Formats: sequence, structure tokens, C-alpha cells
Amino acid sequence: MSLSFAIIGGGWYGCHIATSFRALGFNVTVFEQHSRLLHLASGNNQFRLHLGFHYPRHYGTRMQSRDGFSRFVERYPGLSRPVTDNLYAVPRGDSLIDFLTYKLIMTSSGIDFRELSAPPDMLANIEGCLQTPERVLLLDKARRYFAERLGPFLVLDHRVESVEERGNAIHVDGRRFDFVIDASWGHFSRPPIELFYEPTMLLYYEAAVPFPAVTMVDGPLCSIYPTEDAGLFTLSSVPHTPLGRFASADAARAVIAAVDKDLVTTKIAQMEEQARRYVPGFSDVFRFVGPQISMKTKPVGSFDDRSCYVFKQGRVFSVMSGKIDTIFFAAERILALIEAIPEDRPRAEGGGLRQEVLGAAEQLALS
Repeated sequence: MSLSFAIIGGGWYGCHIATSFRALGFNVTVFEQHSRLLHLASGNNQFRLHLGFHYPRHYGTRMQSRDGFSRFVERYPGLSRPVTDNLYAVPRGDSLIDFLTYKLIMTSSGIDFRELSAPPDMLANIEGCLQTPERVLLLDKARRYFAERLGPFLVLDHRVESVEERGNAIHVDGRRFDFVIDASWGHFSRPPIELFYEPTMLLYYEAAVPFPAVTMVDGPLCSIYPTEDAGLFTLSSVPHTPLGRFASADAARAVIAAVDKDLVTTKIAQMEEQARRYVPGFSDVFRFVGPQISMKTKPVGSFDDRSCYVFKQGRVFSVMSGKIDTIFFAAERILALIEAIPEDRPRAEGGGLRQEVLGAAEQLALS
């Protein structure tokens, strides 16, 4: 009998797990509380397909991104496109690591890059730059892709209220399944690790002229990254994009509900001031378009861990989402944990060899 899975959350992780499990012959149902897929954090970010350059301070995140990048491009060739000019710049004096250390970390990680002989003229206060072949996600195409493949198995506009385990099954709002996968990023059930909820404000800008993607590394810095719309960029800042750290999702949502024009104006001033330190002509090139409010769930710690984790509690798997390119780890980890579950029926000790030997002995009248 095929296993059945209820998947809570129709973001990148929930959609990928659902399509992967469907391909394996499992029965899946995706519950999404909004009217479309990729609605919350999956559709409110910098749309960056990482290779690992953003995480020199965490090995696990870097390796998951590096390995997942090529798999993502192979699995979903039409859901991203190359960024024409993608730069990682190490600011002089402001980064937590120097440029040589950063370059050595990336070299040891086996990630391809090209070192620029000098930083581009539009940048200032930069010790060194690497150019890398990363990609930007195509959100509209991704929504259509997953909606077409999961159509009959999607339950949209449905907020899950009840998950109840009964014997060898688990019931979601009265419907029976073998397992539940919570891909809500800690919003339905809380993973068994220390974490916090972070409301965020991302700023969108139109560029008057072609401009590269520029990420300042590493530490409390900023980045300017293109979107799928030509000429439209995001401005993100490690110290200024977050709107606080909260122990509960409800507290973070309350902050989001209270965002007003004054706060947006303050964030624009803070983030543009930081950007001009490294891109002095920022205000000449970019025109503010609008903010985007979202929420992230992060593990507690200063080591910059953004890798993916999967936890099993009874018949519920909770996924602590990492970067978009680490979706493969989540699906494979769930399958590994399922394979490790003991069968319900008792099994005799020993393998097939014992039975073969005993059978041969019986045939020879030795037993």
C-alpha cells in the first residue's frame, strides 16, 4: 500500500517534497493557508539561488548550497536564470573576515569563482571581489509549475487546525494520513531547537542603468540583487532589514501589522546610507519603488547557520528550512527517517543466510 503524506505549507520546500514524493508513487496532499503557492517567505526574499558564497562562517550551509545548486538547475531548469554579473565584495575594515581568508574558504569549498584584479569603479572601500555564476529565481514561473503538477493534490485557502496521531495513522482536520510533513518553517509546529522569528523589510529599487548583483561579505553588511523583472533590484541589510527578534510567530506578526510610513521612511534612510558607503553613486542609479514585508525563522546562534534540518516527532516531520537550494536535503532526509522506522510486525532474528543453512541441513537429514 502506498504511503500517504499531508504536507503543511505550499512554499518551495512543501512543493518540492510533494512533487518528489508523487514521483515515487506516494499519495500527497498539500495544505496551504493562502490562495496561491509560494506566498509567504518563499515569495518574499531576494530570489537568490545560492552557491554558498554568502556563508563563509558556516560549513554545513555552504556545502548544502553548493551541492544543491547544480541539482536545482538540473531538476528545475526553467525556474531560474543566470545573473549576468554577480559579485561578492569584501569591504575593507567592515567585514568580519579579510579578503584572503574569504578567498581561501571558498577555494577549499570547491566552488568556482574568478577573482577580479581590482574592484569595479562603482564600488568603494572594498578590499577584494569575487565574480561567481549564481542565478535568480523566477517566481511566477515556479508558481505556475507547481500549481500545474500538484493541482488535484492542493488544498488552498486552508489553515490546518488539528493534527492528531492515532495508532498507526495521523489525522489532519479529520482526514487520515500515514505521516505529516510540517513545511511551515516553524509556524505550525515548533522544531525542537532554539529558534526565533524575525519580521523583515526588503526594499525594491529600479535601476536607471545596468548594474551588477553586489553582495558585501561577511557580517552586518548589505546586498543589491536583481529580481526576475528587468531593472528591478532588492536592497537588503543585515542590521536594518530585520524588524526585531521574537520568541513567537504571533509576536512577529504583530510587529508586521504595525508597520507604517514612518518606519518605512526610517528603513529607507538607514539602508541607503549603508549602501552608499560601498556604492557611492547608489542614489544616482537607483529609485525607490516600495517595501516588501516578510518573516524568517532562524536558529539561535551567531555562527550564521542557514542549513536545512529535519526532525521527527511521532508521525510528524518538521522541516527547518534552509536556503532554496537545500530543498533536496529535506526530501531525502525524510525518506531516510521513514526507512529507519521498524516494521509493525515482529521479525525473527538473523538474516536469510541462517534460513538457507538450516534448510540445507534439513535436506541432508543433519538436523
